[in-house]
Amino acid sequence: MNDYRSLPDLPGCYLYKDGDGKIIYVGKAKNLKKRVASYFTKSDHDPKTSALISAIRDIDFIVTGTEVEALILENSLIKRYRPKYNIDLKDSKSYAFISLSEEPFPRICIARSKQENGTYFGPFVSGRERDHVLQVVKKTFRLRSCRKMPKRPCLRYHIGTCIAPCRGEISTDDYMVRVGRAQEVLKGNAGSLIRKLEAEMKTFAENQEFERAMELRDQIDAVRHLSDRQHIERTKTTDEDIINYTVRQDVLYLMLFSVFKGTLGEKQEFVFDWKDGAVEEFLVQYYSENEPPSELILPEPPDEAIGEFLSAQKGKKVRITMPQRGEKKNLLDLVARNIETVFFGGERKVRSLQKRIGLPDPPEVIECFDISHLAGTAMVGSMVQFRYGRPDKRHYRRFKIKTLEGIDDFAAIREVVTRRYRRILEEGGDLPDLVIIDGGKGQLSSAVDALNELGVKIPIISIAKREEELFIPGFSQPLPVKKHDTASLFVQEIRDEAHRFAITYNRLLRQKKIGA
Repeated sequence: MNDYRSLPDLPGCYLYKDGDGKIIYVGKAKNLKKRVASYFTKSDHDPKTSALISAIRDIDFIVTGTEVEALILENSLIKRYRPKYNIDLKDSKSYAFISLSEEPFPRICIARSKQENGTYFGPFVSGRERDHVLQVVKKTFRLRSCRKMPKRPCLRYHIGTCIAPCRGEISTDDYMVRVGRAQEVLKGNAGSLIRKLEAEMKTFAENQEFERAMELRDQIDAVRHLSDRQHIERTKTTDEDIINYTVRQDVLYLMLFSVFKGTLGEKQEFVFDWKDGAVEEFLVQYYSENEPPSELILPEPPDEAIGEFLSAQKGKKVRITMPQRGEKKNLLDLVARNIETVFFGGERKVRSLQKRIGLPDPPEVIECFDISHLAGTAMVGSMVQFRYGRPDKRHYRRFKIKTLEGIDDFAAIREVVTRRYRRILEEGGDLPDLVIIDGGKGQLSSAVDALNELGVKIPIISIAKREEELFIPGFSQPLPVKKHDTASLFVQEIRDEAHRFAITYNRLLRQKKIGA
């Protein structure tokens, strides 16, 4: 399971998964690390939360720009996956909209659905936010909100929240100017509207029409307060895929966000070796098995043939865009931010480990070995690889112990270490920056002997159970690193993953033996 201690101190959504990889709970957090940690560090949970915690086998997360965006994303993910431990509101609707009706003098109001003709804005993440926006827009532009326009002004006119078109003193054109400005605010186009209002205010002030200039000043202030708009959940009629990627040390790290009619619904991660045309190759392989979206958003233009391929797969034109600014560029940047957090957020842990064990360079590639057996039967070895502080499952390896009968963890460690690095030497592969052995001084000594026989020089440490002590070759005493230190916690995380992988293989072999 991904260690909650490795999560970022950023807003976003966390997704708990069971042993089958199924999402069983979705939550939002202002600080992902602190929120998820509360599940595993507290003991006074209610029965339902305790049942949830016992079912968790993996943790995933999506970083957002703000906590409000996390709320919106949480809603869309819950509706998409319907997790077992989230509240099941079978009759729930999306968050409410603000609407402008189609009338000569449009009314502004709250709408739960889009059943009537009109223009809709939202959905809004909470009733409080929605009501605040509605009240500010109504007061700023003084639009009517009555269901049926009365014959004479009502209280709203007298308290200054409605221009009262029922009086017959404002033309349809002048009223629609106010409606247009309200629409710009509700669409999130505050910047361009503010510039227009500032120009008009300056003109009125120069003409000494100070009352009208003050009214525009108040509108500008109100618009500025409402300019922080969300960009995750948008009202669209088409589906989009947003893909971004980065290359480090000849490895391509790629992330794909799927947006379904404006709602972010899925995040997928991919890691593979970099080569010329790797992105185009990914696009062909992925969309050969998945239906292409109506629009594909990329950071750079692909080969021209890709567009034709996607359109042929979908049966109609697929639009490929490379935005340089605006809402879609914000989404592309959000994917890039998730790539940095998900794939490279472990750099702090790596540097902490480097410092604690005295390495000259950060151990960007770490391999860890573990041995598993049940009373000497089905003895197996595992090797997991962490790259930039995260599991790189492409390079996981498992070993069936071939040279032993009975229980001998030292000899087993020696065998799997020898087999792993002999093969790398034969194939001309890259050695890791650090090797970790699950065990104490005895297991460490066996692994060092194996490396020496191969003539391989790799920094190596071991971690002993119980006190989580770290050992290095040539020293009888453990390193002075506390088990709650960042470096020790990182080594424990890697060791736990190697242990999980070894146990999984051990169980598989025993099940096959029973089945035979």
